[in-house]
Amino acid sequence: MNVHFEGDLTSLLPGIQLLSKELGLSEAAGGLVIHVEPSSDGLEVSLEEGHAYIRYEKKHQFYRGLGLLVQHGRSGTPFHIREKQQFDTIGPMFDLSRNAVLTLDSFKFMLNKMALMGLNTVMLYLEDTYEISGEPYFGYMRGRYSQAELKEIDDYADQFGIEAFPSIQTLAHLEEFLKWEPVKHYKDTKGALLVGEEKTDRLVEHMIDAISAPFRSRKIHIGMDEAEELGRGKYLDKNGYVSRFDIMTDHLDRVLKVVRSRGLKPMMWSDMFLKLASNGGDEYYDAQTQIPEEMASRIPKDVDMVYWDYVHTEREDYENLIAKHRPLGCNLVFAGAVWVFNTFGVNYGLSLNATDTALQVCKKEGIREVYATMWGDDGMESNPFIALLGLQLYAEHAYSVDKPDWAQVAERVKFCTGIEADAYLQLKYLDETPGSEPDNRKQSNPSKFLLYQDVLLGMFDKQIEGLAMSAHYAQLEKDIASRRVGSAELDYLFDVPEKLCRVLKMKSEIGIELKRAYDAQDKDALRRIAADVLPAISDAVRELRAAHRTQWLRMYKPFGWEVIDIRYGGVVSRLDTASVRLLDYADGRIMRIEELEQERLLYSTTNRFTNKGVGWCSYYYRMASPNVFFHVLNPF
Repeated sequence: MNVHFEGDLTSLLPGIQLLSKELGLSEAAGGLVIHVEPSSDGLEVSLEEGHAYIRYEKKHQFYRGLGLLVQHGRSGTPFHIREKQQFDTIGPMFDLSRNAVLTLDSFKFMLNKMALMGLNTVMLYLEDTYEISGEPYFGYMRGRYSQAELKEIDDYADQFGIEAFPSIQTLAHLEEFLKWEPVKHYKDTKGALLVGEEKTDRLVEHMIDAISAPFRSRKIHIGMDEAEELGRGKYLDKNGYVSRFDIMTDHLDRVLKVVRSRGLKPMMWSDMFLKLASNGGDEYYDAQTQIPEEMASRIPKDVDMVYWDYVHTEREDYENLIAKHRPLGCNLVFAGAVWVFNTFGVNYGLSLNATDTALQVCKKEGIREVYATMWGDDGMESNPFIALLGLQLYAEHAYSVDKPDWAQVAERVKFCTGIEADAYLQLKYLDETPGSEPDNRKQSNPSKFLLYQDVLLGMFDKQIEGLAMSAHYAQLEKDIASRRVGSAELDYLFDVPEKLCRVLKMKSEIGIELKRAYDAQDKDALRRIAADVLPAISDAVRELRAAHRTQWLRMYKPFGWEVIDIRYGGVVSRLDTASVRLLDYADGRIMRIEELEQERLLYSTTNRFTNKGVGWCSYYYRMASPNVFFHVLNPF
């Protein structure tokens, strides 16, 4: 499309140049005249005969407007769009601490998509994946960002009017740093800092200085979530019992003293305060929890509280939990999620429904700052790019008074990413399988545990017994393949899910088949499985691994891939051992296969037999074996 801009483009031109190629724009005399001007009343985009205009209130809105103009203007039909942003701040939080550290090119690509969507912030979750001078073990071999890299991300985001800022941990969730023996003097428990110590205070000060330096933004997220182990290790030995609330508020005061002195604006996760106020002391969503006045009075009011909630789909739940936060007396921020946690896919069934409900309530309750978290728990087999449909829903909510029309969301995601909404939605069926709850509300993740479980041990076989898993994955393989468009820039995202389905259509029920044949003493069936089926599965796993490796190295720094490599290697090695064991038995070299003698038990009571889906497992090592992967004599 040939265009000619009129108006003051001084601050907009860098962003226009960055997006012109993917929008197919060329500046040319005689092209469509686009008049650009600031506005005090939201975003307005119009096309009339021979000319168009974009009026915008905030810089980031211009780029959404430019996308809308191209999207609707290609036909030449006149149109007029007017939008008012419903949240002051909205955007994703990328987990860059669970092995998957986005390359600069990947980050910039994502920022391009965010600009077209009209998002205006991005939170970088960095536990130890940034540099601290004088702390060589901080992020060692973990793909940590340099100061220059973070500044480059910030500079790039700023061209679109997107505010980038860091989210770090100043209390817990620091296992990957504290595991090193040379830094044991900072350690209370496995993941929590030894607070109340001068050396720990200096470390936190260095953290804050290091991470705030590359960013324009004065915002900083100081973490402090899920610190249940606080004060229960070395701190307890040194100080005796002190209530976790007292420990936490004392440490928070110390952290905030540093933050305030640097002119930074802090926020933190709210869960520990609600947990400490609950009857059991560890329940975040307890319906009976009330914040006592004494607790509320001791919480500083200049720190924003981030209420995170990824699981609820009923308005009343959000309304009640928001009400429970109000006595804290702090500005309230909301963090939802696009569920890429602990899976190869995206739990869109839960994510989209939870997002729709949560953001409608946020609008009603006057919450002005919203984030879409994308956690990478247990090594991140998934990625934020397949979550773009979920992120698009957040964007459309930001410019809709109520719930956005789904057709609009679908049209926008196709325009912004080049991928049809229905193609993204196929990825939910990696885990939304026979036996799951509607929309996978209980977060079953069979795409992961059925890949990694051992075929001889059959840890999850009882969970899926009687379910047509093989047929499900065979059909899903076809459904994904039929929706692929080779010319689309992001089509490669579907290579891993498609190849995973190929593996799972063969592997998902093979343990059940093995056990059945063994119990029936059908040695011919066992010989066939050993000679033909298991090697075919192994070949498919190798193809999956190769595709996953290509995808990883395209998106992420190489650090962390070794973990996934080892997991695939374990699957292939165990398939080989299974073949050997089966042939030895079938040919009479051994009298029994002890693994197949064992009764199959349910993995957990969180399963379809108790109306909780087909099952969930958070950790690879629990999927692969019931035996010891590591043993920590003293976790503190």
